[in-house]
Amino acid sequence: MVLDSPLPQLDHLFDYGIPEELSEDAVAGARVTVSLRSAGRVASGFIVGLADSSEFGGTLSPLQSVASPVPVLTPELWTLARKVADRSAGSAMDVLRLAIPPRQVRVEKAWRATPEPEAPTVAKRPVPGYAAGVLDRLVPGDRIALSAVPALTTADDGSSVPNWAFTFAALAINQLADGRSSVLAVPDYRDEEHLLTALRTLGADEYTYRTDARQTPAERYRSYLSGLWGVPRIVVGNRSAVYAPTHALGLLAIWDDGDPLHQEQLAPYVHARDVALVRQGETGAALVIASHSRSTEAQRLVELGFLSDVQPSPPARPRVIASKPDEDDTMTSQARIPTRAWRAVDEALHSGPVLVQVARPGYAPHVACRRCGTRAHCAVCQGPLLLATSRSQPSCRYCGAIATRWACTECGDHGLRVTAAGTGRTAEELGRAFPKTKIIVSDGETPKLRVGSESALVIATRGAEPVADGGYRAVLLVDADRMLARESLRVAEDCLRWWSNAAALGARDAPVLLIGVDAPVATALALWQQPRFASEELAERRALGFPPAVRTATISGRRDAVDAALGELPPEWKRRVLGPTTTEDGDSVAIVRVDYRHATDVAENLRASVIASAAQRRRPTPGRRQARPTPTLKVRFDDPEMLS
Repeated sequence: MVLDSPLPQLDHLFDYGIPEELSEDAVAGARVTVSLRSAGRVASGFIVGLADSSEFGGTLSPLQSVASPVPVLTPELWTLARKVADRSAGSAMDVLRLAIPPRQVRVEKAWRATPEPEAPTVAKRPVPGYAAGVLDRLVPGDRIALSAVPALTTADDGSSVPNWAFTFAALAINQLADGRSSVLAVPDYRDEEHLLTALRTLGADEYTYRTDARQTPAERYRSYLSGLWGVPRIVVGNRSAVYAPTHALGLLAIWDDGDPLHQEQLAPYVHARDVALVRQGETGAALVIASHSRSTEAQRLVELGFLSDVQPSPPARPRVIASKPDEDDTMTSQARIPTRAWRAVDEALHSGPVLVQVARPGYAPHVACRRCGTRAHCAVCQGPLLLATSRSQPSCRYCGAIATRWACTECGDHGLRVTAAGTGRTAEELGRAFPKTKIIVSDGETPKLRVGSESALVIATRGAEPVADGGYRAVLLVDADRMLARESLRVAEDCLRWWSNAAALGARDAPVLLIGVDAPVATALALWQQPRFASEELAERRALGFPPAVRTATISGRRDAVDAALGELPPEWKRRVLGPTTTEDGDSVAIVRVDYRHATDVAENLRASVIASAAQRRRPTPGRRQARPTPTLKVRFDDPEMLS
């Protein structure tokens, strides 16, 4: 069995005896409790497998109880958890905590009393937008990097849904018709709602199960238990959906794998795409990684021949116009858009809504000294100041303190000016430029999933753009230069993804106006050549030895623990270490750049260092007040922020 313990040294299988009175309920995959010999403690865990004998020569400790006889830990999930943990130098139990929801007794009793549903009967669906036979006859073992059709499709309720959602729905229904399950993972609830709408429109909502963080614990556990039935189903959810149990898995599909929401924030911090790759290798299911703008990770797999490149047929692309504003343009100074774009918007508003994508929410997220331009910071915590509204006092973004008597630390001036406009300020500016036009704001504070087809200016932050019925009559990307100014290794890749997703929301032949950028990324958007741009980005990172051309292992903790871990590395790996450096809290951080062929060995080596560091802690000796400090050594593979 595997114990539910945070201690890395306990990340292995234990043998326990099964008392006669528990033999009926103690099945493989069941939740159990056991006694630990130290201090009479009790631990919970899962039975991984049953055997008639043990290699242990002594007397086995017996199971204390069977908490639930339901086999929630399937053999496939255990194999997946073990491989994912080994790949990331983590613990299998950390993976299982992400995969298996906490037990809900009432839900479990109701599930056990419910008869297993009948196998679904559905008809296969065509997958339009691609060459005949490419996606219609997707079979287990196929691996595809799919460029989505940048268009909208009408659902059964008359609303518009991104075309990729109908592509995913048709692929899943075709698998269902062949008696196989599908797991469809998307970044957030917006994409999930689009996909559920598409599945309902195509008549598969009866066989669809949702699993995400918005569900109550009971709902999530109920959805998980449904996967233990011996009938195929369709699973739709966020990053944790890639672990969902299914019968006869036939398809794993990831939408927009470049979105950081696919990156797990809990140990062992594994990306949903990487879990899908491991699971595909274990199950032989088909794998589809789809997006409007391909990630460099997916492009690497294409260039290795692991994924097949599938493009829309006939080719489809929005009408993108890259425009660099003129400083002498009066409209640019009034509403941050050049005259040409203003005319396009004015014309588009006669027939429907117009989307304006901005970089940040709020009114003025950045303010600076009116005289010298020095960035304004809080006197309490040194956080950045912002303006919530046009009439509000400047306040700190971090601690919320009001800067009523702010003075510039450089020149002493008390005046402030706006250096970056958010959704509120943009709405104010465009309201003056287009009077009597309805203004709709969609951001993290006021999210909107859909808007109607009536004339309106829809101002949204990146990733929060609502879908307009019939599509937007024009799309403005007004903060492109500010988005590109962000310090990150992935900034150009992220910007291209944000802009491509917004452009795909336009109506047929609607203009997409990219303002303020003439860099290669703007050319890639205008020509709709995202795979080519990803290939060029990958080539640059390969020359520099940066991800995803290599894997990275981030080692953090006390300096002595980090040095000890680095000292255990073979000489050929030590030459590729960056650091160690000291962080603000006094810890040390080092980065090891690893070739993929050595990544498994490096993960095993670093995991041994983590276990050795954790095992150094001892009970306090007599006469001492406390034990040694808790070990802090941590290892994280492929941290997206460390080389940003």
